[in-house]
Amino acid sequence: MTLPFQTIPSLNGIRAVSVLIVMLAHAGYGEIIPGGFGVTVFFFLSGYLITSLLLNEYEHTGSIGIGNFYIRRFFRLFPPLFLTLAIAYLLVFINVLPGGITLYGVLSQIFYFANYYAIFVDFGGKIPDGTVILWSLAVEEHFYIFYPVVLLALTGFGLRRREIGYVFAFVCVAVLLWRIYLSHQPGFHPARTYFGTDTRIDSILYGALLALWSNPMDGLAERGRMSVRQWMLVAGALCLVAFTFVYRNENFRETFRYSLQGVALYPLFYYAVRFHDNVVFRPLNWTWIGRIGVWSYSIYLIHLIVIRLVATQWSAVSDKPLILFFFSFVVSVFYAVLIDRWVDPYFRRRHRSPASGGQGKDASSVPAQTPS
Repeated sequence: MTLPFQTIPSLNGIRAVSVLIVMLAHAGYGEIIPGGFGVTVFFFLSGYLITSLLLNEYEHTGSIGIGNFYIRRFFRLFPPLFLTLAIAYLLVFINVLPGGITLYGVLSQIFYFANYYAIFVDFGGKIPDGTVILWSLAVEEHFYIFYPVVLLALTGFGLRRREIGYVFAFVCVAVLLWRIYLSHQPGFHPARTYFGTDTRIDSILYGALLALWSNPMDGLAERGRMSVRQWMLVAGALCLVAFTFVYRNENFRETFRYSLQGVALYPLFYYAVRFHDNVVFRPLNWTWIGRIGVWSYSIYLIHLIVIRLVATQWSAVSDKPLILFFFSFVVSVFYAVLIDRWVDPYFRRRHRSPASGGQGKDASSVPAQTPS
């Protein structure tokens, strides 16, 4: 890494754009806006960010503080999650939000196995409406639990960055083959490959590969200007992403789609970070876009609950996506600001990583949570 705990450009903006896309899709524009792509983007971002921070720590201290890492994740993730769940279950209890309240449903969301609960037990009916998206937090949390240990072990065996990347690339291929196998089993349901940690972890590892093999932060000050060849690579990556949207084959969507999107995001992230002041990528670093990125975790937690609540209590707008999006955006941002001002400071002040790049709660140093 070039400098210890350096702020990573464009990540806040990428997160903001992704969460806005997901909100639009959940509000009713899902047929024309690929909200599911937000899952892959957030997973990729998380893999890149966490790998960069852990490698930075290892290269400057000779170790990875796994205990401190877990503590930081807990105090970053759990307080907003607990508050949001309390609100959701209260709304169900007073019969203003559809859904159910069961012991296993609550436990699955608190202890981060909501993804497998949705796959094998119940998809949404026995939990508050709008909280099914917590499956993605479960995938992230499983990554957070095991990844620092795995990364420390691989570095302890003397493997260098590129060699560690080969290990993760092998895992990505293995996960793709596993998805293909599952998709050909009798009674297969797309939720199995969409929600499972074992079938989506490669989306996170593609981001880790970027940090390991060609981290755009390395030598950032000497980046120069983008060449024609580099612009062609960006265009090719965008075309590949577009292909994954328009090719509607169901088997492809549950197998190769995630892999191709991970491959395409590799150069897109690289150039968005490395050439962040280019006119194309500059909007990702606008202040107001960055603030949405900082608040994106809390926005993500509450936005679908708001949409479901408004659609239930105000049936006249249940089929009006623009109104649903507007209400969800306003309420979710307000909620996120309250958490940022009144909840986070109590839990994060003493447990904040210095990897935040000197910008406090900058979203380029916090987990990239994923909507559905």
